[in-house]
Amino acid sequence: MQLSIITGQPWQATADVLALPIIGKPDFDGPLGELNRRAGGELAALAAFGELSGERYQAALGAAGDLSAGRLLAIGAGEAETISREIVHHLGAAIERRLAGRTVHSLAIWLGDLAEHVEGGVATVVELLVRGVIEGSYEPKAIYLASVESAPPALDELILIAPGGDAAALGRAAERGRIIGEGANLARTLANRASNDVSPIVLAEAAQDIAARNGLSVDVIEPKRAAELGMGMFLAVGRGSDNPPRMIVLRSGGAGELDGLGRHLAIVGKGVCFDSGGISIKPADRMEEMKMDKTGAATVIAAIETVARLAPGTPLLAIAPAVENMPGPHSTRPGDIVRALNGKQVDITNTDAEGRLILGDALTYAEQLGATHLVDVATLTGAVSRALGHLVTGAFGTPQPWYDAVMAAGDLAGERYWQIPLVDDYVPEMDSWYGDLQNSGSAEGSLVKSGLFLREFRTKPWVHLDIGGTGYFRKPLPFAARGSNGVSHATLVELALAGAR
Repeated sequence: MQLSIITGQPWQATADVLALPIIGKPDFDGPLGELNRRAGGELAALAAFGELSGERYQAALGAAGDLSAGRLLAIGAGEAETISREIVHHLGAAIERRLAGRTVHSLAIWLGDLAEHVEGGVATVVELLVRGVIEGSYEPKAIYLASVESAPPALDELILIAPGGDAAALGRAAERGRIIGEGANLARTLANRASNDVSPIVLAEAAQDIAARNGLSVDVIEPKRAAELGMGMFLAVGRGSDNPPRMIVLRSGGAGELDGLGRHLAIVGKGVCFDSGGISIKPADRMEEMKMDKTGAATVIAAIETVARLAPGTPLLAIAPAVENMPGPHSTRPGDIVRALNGKQVDITNTDAEGRLILGDALTYAEQLGATHLVDVATLTGAVSRALGHLVTGAFGTPQPWYDAVMAAGDLAGERYWQIPLVDDYVPEMDSWYGDLQNSGSAEGSLVKSGLFLREFRTKPWVHLDIGGTGYFRKPLPFAARGSNGVSHATLVELALAGAR
């Protein structure tokens, strides 16, 4: 898809569709009034009919009159004081998704006054709109179907209209948005693929392909070597499956090399390719969604590729422990004691609390490989969804300055997080009769305890992002298809790029 920048007026753009973000109730003065006049009063007529209220993501298609565009698409951005980076990103996606099933080869988007309400100005708006359009074009049915009639259009050209802007700078911003959007879509495809399609071995092969095309180093640790290294928690989860586990390690830059901020950053993602719960088996209802339990791994694998495309050679480590959690004759049983990579003896009281086991060994291994700062991302708990819903990711971290640095990256990415406390008073409730700690306890405070468990397996600054509620949507939204949505990918990319030289 070609990206183009127009620094003139929106009525000068030639495209199949011209999209017009409307902030608040439409006011037909200034450029919007001129667009309405050239369209023969179409925008005012849509507003009078109730099709154009300014309500966020409400979109209306109309005739373009004497304009050079084939059609107009007016879309509400909500009230000015509520506009954020997240909203602009979602607007781009909602524009693209509103055109689903239509024949559209070229789309132009007028920035209007969006830049006045977003820190970073015009370049930020361009980047976020492009990223949104790319992510809005994603159609999960296309993974397995040859054609999908209701899919968003595959554009030949996307035009951003920013009157008086710097075309060269905005072109760079647009390309950055494209690359981040493509990375999110890669994460979504890896997460959405069925469990009979993506086993731990297949996920490792996908990582190897990504490494080859981006000049990354890759190491795939098989069970025998994992046992020699002492990854007892990681191996405990995969014992019941005929598909053996793989610890996937991707690296950009040199071993132990520090980035421009003096960090050797490691991003770690939970890769449970299917989670039946093991012996502590899950209910049948919605178990088909458990192919999504590899979303964290998909996210970090995609993120390191995105960083490599934007800033090749930036020091970064991505680790994806990949397993299947299945019942079987060799499955780990509730009450089994396993030795973690850091030497702790862990009492597995619930085999469905498996994500924290594989992440614990992966975090320890990241430190052994030289990581100075850690972020893990995982569909870890259902409790986070009950607490925060499907639009806000729960986050833990220590020390606070490192947590704040990760949240600053999240702000740049336009993604929402909420800090959950690490309450030390709950630690005694995780005591084991026989080991150092147990992996699961009473339901009370279970979300906090999941973070406390992970904290036992790191010594460096660390943040945990629980995308158990936000990693995928159960129904389509105006800005996203059902299924994996790529959440936290952009946050990890922004965090890594902060240290690019």
